[in-house]
Order: sequence, then structure tokens, then C-alpha cells
Amino acid sequence: MKNFKLFLVFFLICFSFLKAQVSQMPKSPNMPEISMGQKTSGSILDSVPGLYNNKSTTLNKNPDAKIQDYLIITRKNDTVVVDTSLTIEKYYKINFKRKDNFELIPFSNTGIAYNTLSFSPINSIKPKMGALNKYISYESVDDVVYYDLPTPFTELMYRSVFEQGQLLDATYSVNTSRQFNFSISRKGLRSLGNYQNFLSSTSNFSFTTNYLSKNRKLKIRTHYSNQKLFSEQNGGISNSDILNFENGNSQFLDRGVFDPNFENAHNEFLGKRIYSDQTYILKEKDSLSSKSIELYNSIYFEEKKYKFQQSQSDEFFGNSFASQEVNDKLFLKSINLETGLVFQSEPLGKLDLGLIYVSDRYSLENYQIGDFIDNSQIIDSKTTYLNGSFSKQFSNIELKLNTKNFIFGDNKSNSFSSIAKFNFKNDNSLSLKYNFYSVAPNYNTLLYRSNYENYNWDNEFDHSITNSISLNLVLRNIFDLDIDLISVRKHIQFEKLIDDNLSGINDYSIVPVQYLDNLEVLKIMLNRKIKFGKFSIDSKLLLQKSISDNIINLPEIVSRNTIYYSTDMFKKALYLQTGFGVKYFSKFFMNGYDPLLSELYVQNVKEIGEFPIIDFFINAKIQQTRLYFKFEHFNSSFTGYNYYSAPNYPYRDFTFRFGLVWNFFM
Repeated sequence: MKNFKLFLVFFLICFSFLKAQVSQMPKSPNMPEISMGQKTSGSILDSVPGLYNNKSTTLNKNPDAKIQDYLIITRKNDTVVVDTSLTIEKYYKINFKRKDNFELIPFSNTGIAYNTLSFSPINSIKPKMGALNKYISYESVDDVVYYDLPTPFTELMYRSVFEQGQLLDATYSVNTSRQFNFSISRKGLRSLGNYQNFLSSTSNFSFTTNYLSKNRKLKIRTHYSNQKLFSEQNGGISNSDILNFENGNSQFLDRGVFDPNFENAHNEFLGKRIYSDQTYILKEKDSLSSKSIELYNSIYFEEKKYKFQQSQSDEFFGNSFASQEVNDKLFLKSINLETGLVFQSEPLGKLDLGLIYVSDRYSLENYQIGDFIDNSQIIDSKTTYLNGSFSKQFSNIELKLNTKNFIFGDNKSNSFSSIAKFNFKNDNSLSLKYNFYSVAPNYNTLLYRSNYENYNWDNEFDHSITNSISLNLVLRNIFDLDIDLISVRKHIQFEKLIDDNLSGINDYSIVPVQYLDNLEVLKIMLNRKIKFGKFSIDSKLLLQKSISDNIINLPEIVSRNTIYYSTDMFKKALYLQTGFGVKYFSKFFMNGYDPLLSELYVQNVKEIGEFPIIDFFINAKIQQTRLYFKFEHFNSSFTGYNYYSAPNYPYRDFTFRFGLVWNFFM
């Protein structure tokens, strides 16, 4: 009720502001819309509709600055234009991750954890430390972006959460000169949650610089990142309370009444990174030569730490070596170096050849239990790889090849990927992809130590070998189709093993398991958009099947259907979208969540699914501000209380949420 009152107050303020704007703004012509991710070109249209004429809108005091001059650059040098348009894709991304989470289902509180609704193949030769559920919210070196701007730029994203808190993501960037840009960004979250001991508190901070010399031959980019992902853990509601939840018992509609499995634990993922890369043009293209040669190198140092802390051991995790405070820690210190040459010419294409050096040091630390476990064990890995890539445009065909091959060292990983894209008329295309990865296991599957007896292992697993073939067909006015066939040899995952002992007590443990049999998965993704005047339907359907029995569990159907109405209002001073969204997945043995490891594990006890998640939303755009009002899972009280994010972890109840994204162009 409090949130709803805030919504009414905010809407009245916006409406008053809007009326004032309408009297100032003349009617504008229709302007085409571009989407985020479109590559820059001389013909890019303004993503902020012109309010005064057909020309690109002047957003600031600089009369020469237009929207297509505000550039966002990724580590791989893909460049996109700052986009302030309102699309249904933007609505899907107004969440903690700021990415479409179609193949994920979040837990009841923002930023705690996610469960997966599909299987994704490996896409990196580098093994991870572990705590993979934290990695979902962790900003990797490839997630950091750089800017090139004619005037200062600010973006604010706000999203309401679940009791006593908020989510705010702010970015400020400015070019101090035409050659130098810096940016500061901070994403902060605090949300108490509806269940006891389920608070989440995160901080993602980054500072970037982007320098281009006056002769445009030298480019230097750097960034510093500091991240802290903290969340209280309660083990979910107890088995004795499952019936009270599923029956909709009125005494338990206040979720704080539930007694969780424990109330004295939390986990935390911390990461610090310093990154720098340099590119120097040795030979530049000119009127006499179509050839260019670039020298590049990059280096970054990264330190990650994962902690599970509990004030007193609990039988929920089994027997402990000592009945005392639990303080399990994992550490990973990494050094990554990359250097090489890029040769490019029109007849031969683009060739990149270089070396990659990776040094990892994985270690453990536990609190005052040296008499029971060995904290001195570490994994040291130092490896050098040969890196090569080739790309070439043949008329309407794009060809890309990439390989990373082990030369010498400890981690004998290899990878190869290829993409052939056929471009047709009207932005239609057909892409064929092949990926191969032979990758060492994640470090926490090889070595783990804890005060809990069941969470100690020292394994010698083989590399997992993944082959995947993909087809992507884009028919702009009909549908998008993705077909993936994935095969994994020696797949590794966490599983829940139950031990039926003679006393009649079921003891269980969560352990990593490697399979000798092949894991094979077929995925078919269909995306379709239909417009009827001002009404639109956006549908996405995922059909998937694990051809290999008894290895992983997947829902055979995952679907999302959104029907919405779009219109301009108040002489086009406001653009409105409103409608319903329905997400659904078939029943399956959904993965469980282990808060000690921060990992998902395979279980075959409880089936979850076949509950619709229906949302009603109102999205609006006023100038460079996008507003998002959402009545989330409003059907929860009348379609049954049998909805979960994982066994013993109920999904979100009905709630009203508000969000906005606000851009400033000074």
C-alpha cells in the first residue's frame, strides 16, 4: 500500500510536469527508432525523437553535438550509440542485471541468487574460482564499457526493491578534451526482503579512462573495478512450512512469519581489478595503400574472494569438525597478459595473431580448524596460449574464425570458434556457428575445504570438452530462429547425494561429479513480433531437450508472451507503452541452491514449474526519461501458491515496483 501511494504521488508530479512541457513543445514529425546495440554509421538516426524539426535533436548547449556523437565502446571495440528510446527490450532489461533474464528465474529478493531455466555451453578457456551464482551479478572485464562524448553525459537508473532499500545505478562520463574521456559508475543495492535473514547488499564501482592521441595512432584505455556482493542466507523455508506456504494459509501471508532453516549465515563475493590496454597503429590506411598494421597489448590484475560465514555451525549442512563459528574463504589471484599484431587489408581481410599469458593462484582459508583440514593446499596455474583470429567480408558473406591454443604451462585448454553469416535483403540473415572448448574444471570442484565434513574434497577431474553447432535465422518481418546442438564430454556439475543409513535418517551431501557419458542438449529458440496498429505481441519460445538421460534436468518449454499497446500522447510529448506479460515454464526437477557454495546443484526430489508469472506494466518516456511501473506477479493469490525459484525457496509474491532510467546531456 505504501508503494502504491508513492506511485500515485509520483504519477501526479510527472503529469504536472508533462502539462507544462506540452505548452512549450510544438508537434514533432514521426522519427524512426534505433535500438541499443546498433553499430555506428553515417546514416544512424537520432534515437531521441526530434521535437522541433526533421534534423537531429540538439540535446545540449553545444549546437554541433548530436545523439550519434555519444558513443559507448566495449573492450572488443564494438561501438554503440547512447540510446534513449523506449522499447519492449528496454523493459525486459530494467532489473538488477540490466540484461534480459529470459533463461533465468530470480529469487524472492533482488540480488540474492538466480536459478537457470536452460543449459548454456562453456564460452571461455579460463576456469572460474567457483561460487558461480555470484558470477551472474559480477561485472567481468568484458562488461566494462568506455565512452567518447562531445559533452558530459549522465545516466541514472533507479529500481524499487523488496522492503527497506533501493537499487541505483549511476554513470557519469565526460571528455575533458577531444582526446581524453573518463567515467565513474556505481551500482548500489540494498533490499531487506520479505523473508527472515534474506537481506541483499551489493556495490559495483568502476572508473574508466579512454585516451586517443591527436594523430589518432595511439589509444590507451584503463579501468579500475571494485565489487562487493553480499547477501544473508537462510536455507529457504523449512520442510514443515511447505504446506503452510502452498495452501495459502492466511497466517503465513506475511512472509516474515516463516521460520527459515537457519538465521545466522551470509555469503559474500568480493573482487578488485586493474586493467589497461594500448593499441598503436604502425601503418595506417591511406589513399596509396589499403593495408594497416596495429600493435596491441593488454594487462589486468584481478583478485577475487568468496566467503561463507556462520556464527555457529548448523546441522542443516551436516556434521561439522568443530561446533563453532564457520568462516570458509576462497581466494583467486589472476594476472592476464595479451599482446599481438593486427594486419588488415581489403583483399585479404583482418588477421590477428598474438600471445596470451594467464597466471592463477587459487587458495583456501578456514577459521581455527587447522587440526581437521589442511589450509596449505593451493592450485597454481601458469599458461601461455597462442591467440589467432581472422575475419573477412565476401560480398554479402561475413566469415569469422578464432582460436586459442595451449603452447606451454599448466592449463592445457584449447578453443576454436567459427561464424559464417549470410546477409540478405531487408536486414535478413542466416548465421552458422561452430564452437569447440576443451577447458579445465572450475577450481572449487577440484579443491574445497570447510568446517562441515561433507564439504571437503580434493578431486582430479579431466578437462570438459564442449562442441556446439548453432544456426541463427533472422527474418525481420516474420521471426528469429535459433537452433543449438550442444555436446559435452566429461561434464562436471554439483549434485545432491542422499545416504539412507540404517538409523532411518536421510543424510545428504552436495558434491561435484564428473560424467564419462556424453551430455547432449538440443535447444530451439523462436522469437516473433506481431503488430496490429498500436497493439503489439512479442513472443519468445524455448524448446529444449536433454538427449542424455539422468545427467541434467531442464524444462522442455520456456515461454514469454507480452501483449502491449503503444501510443504518443500530449502532442507527442509522452510516449506510452502498457500491457501484460506472461512467463511460463514446464514442470521439471529444478536445480537446488546451496548457500554455502553459492552454487546450483542437480536434485531429483521435487518438481517445480507450470505456474504462470503474469505482470501488468505501464512504461512511459518523457524527453530523455523512461519510467517503468510494474505490477509484478499479480496473479500469485489466485493461481495457487505453488511457485518456487528453487526447492524450499518461494518465488516472489505480488508486488508493485517502480523504475526509471534518466539521461542527462549537458
